[in-house]
Amino acid sequence: MDILETDAYDRRQRRNMSCALFLHLVPFFLATCAYFYLWTPESVGSSFAAGVKSAPSLLLAVVVLSWNGPHSVLGVAGGLIFSAVGDFCLVWPDQTFIHGMAAFAVAHLFYSLTFLSSRYSSESPSKWPRLFYPILFLIGGGFYVYLYPYLQKAPNPDLLVPGVGVYVLLITLMGSLAIRTRRLATVLGSLVFIVSDVSLAVQVFNVAVIEHGTVIVMVTYYLAQLLIAVGDVKAVEGKDDFSKWKRA
Repeated sequence: MDILETDAYDRRQRRNMSCALFLHLVPFFLATCAYFYLWTPESVGSSFAAGVKSAPSLLLAVVVLSWNGPHSVLGVAGGLIFSAVGDFCLVWPDQTFIHGMAAFAVAHLFYSLTFLSSRYSSESPSKWPRLFYPILFLIGGGFYVYLYPYLQKAPNPDLLVPGVGVYVLLITLMGSLAIRTRRLATVLGSLVFIVSDVSLAVQVFNVAVIEHGTVIVMVTYYLAQLLIAVGDVKAVEGKDDFSKWKRA
């Protein structure tokens, strides 16, 4: 098989895999539409609301598991499962906010470890992503300093002040490692996740009132999870395609 035939074959394979991936993602899109149609934030403390809110992340985890295999439960799929646990907890923010934050912190650890894996390593490493690491950490640190007075006024400041600090560190680390991968879906997913969490924190800790704030948080959140999941699937595809080209 010559190089032109291999290239044409790869394009067909990528098209077929993209169509198959889209079909696998249809349940996620339907569950997300159901969440916004039912608008469950109005049903605070409802088990039904918790299930509807958690369903999209769980369905994304199923997609990643079906494409990447059971080992991904220790990677992005595991992060999505813990995110679903966080979604469930945040339906009762007065009682289980700390638990939800802890679940999302574990999810970011799973994502970070995955982004360090060989599947995400670039064939032509570049030093330019390193320029963004200190910028991202400075932004994260600055936001925590800005948030600090509001955390002290919140209920359970003894838990929230260090807890939010650790969480900011973990999500910033996750974003930095995503940039390291130089994969568009992964980078965008991590940055959109940070935007979602900043929007949530500003509202939860009474920093500012954002019009349609909950909609902004949830749209960016589901978009971020979708991009991270698709990026993980594409990372496997990219490695498989490269190996196939070398064999040809």
